[in-house]
Amino acid sequence: MQLLTLSKAAVEGTVGIVSTFILAALRNQQFLSLRELNEAVWDRLYEFNHKPFQKKNGSRASAFEEEKLFLLPLPGHPFELATWKIATVQYNYHISVDTQNYSCPYEYIKQKVDVRMTRSTIEIFFDGNRIASHPRLYVRPNQYSTLEAHMPPDHQKYVQWNGERFVSWAEKVGPNTTSVIRLFLNRYAVEQQSYKSCMALLKLTDKYPPQRLEAACSKAFSFTASPSLKSIQSILRSGQDKLPEQEAEKSSSDSQYGFTRGAEYYDGRDD
Repeated sequence: MQLLTLSKAAVEGTVGIVSTFILAALRNQQFLSLRELNEAVWDRLYEFNHKPFQKKNGSRASAFEEEKLFLLPLPGHPFELATWKIATVQYNYHISVDTQNYSCPYEYIKQKVDVRMTRSTIEIFFDGNRIASHPRLYVRPNQYSTLEAHMPPDHQKYVQWNGERFVSWAEKVGPNTTSVIRLFLNRYAVEQQSYKSCMALLKLTDKYPPQRLEAACSKAFSFTASPSLKSIQSILRSGQDKLPEQEAEKSSSDSQYGFTRGAEYYDGRDD
């Protein structure tokens, strides 16, 4: 403890000497730019470090050359100030930080985690252990940084796929199929969550001709602006994709609204 106290005192003493040697010498000078001031400080610092010791040989500069070999290297990156927050891992195994989304292992879904934020990095901690690290996202809001290792197993199966590949496959079937695939890709906050539906839709060509899948997607759009996989499967099973447009509408109307009374019944003319 005494050694530490002496070292601390010696350091504080040196800081005082440096301040006096530099600041006192420059206090009456006028500088018109920060560059001029820095140059003057560097000149005084160089003079201070090469000034001979009073009670021993050498100078601070020569002593540093002897000790430099034993010093640890400087950090590869400058120190960054950090702020912290607490976040909850959502069901899509991501947390939200300033409108951007970062993944962590799916096992931590619904858990509260500590988030360390610097200008360049987002780090996620659970019980003091770091479980994820991401480069910080900027510019466009609601972006996702997702690591494959964080995905549940059923998502990892589709990691070799991406949205462009599904769209390219759908374009070979037809424009309506492509539109449905694009809807699926935009339906989820994490694109990978839509891959299972995309794959199931396009694999329908194993059971039905591509022309029928395209017709079923077209028929689905005549019912709703946002068709589902189940609705398209139902159209194919029932054969509605093979019916003319008017006959399909009549069939759908008869099956769903067979007991609906016409307008004439309510105005008294349906006698």
